[in-house]
Amino acid sequence: MTNPSTPVLAVTVLGDDRPGIVADVTAALAGLGGNLEDSTMTLLRGHFAMVVLVRTPAPVATVEAALASVGADGSLTVDVRALRESGMPPAPGAAWTLRVHGADRPGIVASITQVLAAHGGNIVDLGTRLGSDLYVLMAEVELPVGADADAVTADLRAAAAAVGVTVAFEPVDDEVL
Repeated sequence: MTNPSTPVLAVTVLGDDRPGIVADVTAALAGLGGNLEDSTMTLLRGHFAMVVLVRTPAPVATVEAALASVGADGSLTVDVRALRESGMPPAPGAAWTLRVHGADRPGIVASITQVLAAHGGNIVDLGTRLGSDLYVLMAEVELPVGADADAVTADLRAAAAAVGVTVAFEPVDDEVL
C-alpha cells in the first residue's frame, strides 16, 4: 500500500492504438513503485486515450523518463504532471444513470450537460459513441442532496427534444452496486 502523503501524478497517453500500450505504461509505473488509483482507457475512432492517476514517490522527471519509450516512435504523446491534493471529496449525492440517443448533430452534449450543471449535477463519468446512424451518450451523474429529480428529468427531456434526441435518466439501484 502506498503512503497517502506520496504525491499523485496524472499520466495521459494519446495517439495511435496498438497492442501493449496499457501493459507498457503500467509496467513502467509499477517499476517506479507507482500505485494506480484511478484510470480510464478507451479507443476513440482508432486512437488510444488513457488517463491514469498514480501515487508514486518518483518525481515527474523520473516518470517521464520511464515512459519515454512508450512514445519514442512518435505515435503516442505522453504527459506527466503533479496534481494538488484536493482534500476530502464532497459528500456524494444520489447516483443517476443518463442515456441519450438519436441522430447526430452538433450541440447534443452541450445541451444535456448544461441542464445537469444548472441543477448542480456532477458528471462522474461520460462516454459518447457515434455509430452509422446513431449518436449515444452514457453518463454517471451525482445529484446534490435535495435536488428535485423530477425537475431535472423534465429539463433533460426538454433539452433532448430541442436537439432531436431521446433521454433516459434513472436512479442507480444501490442494491446492484
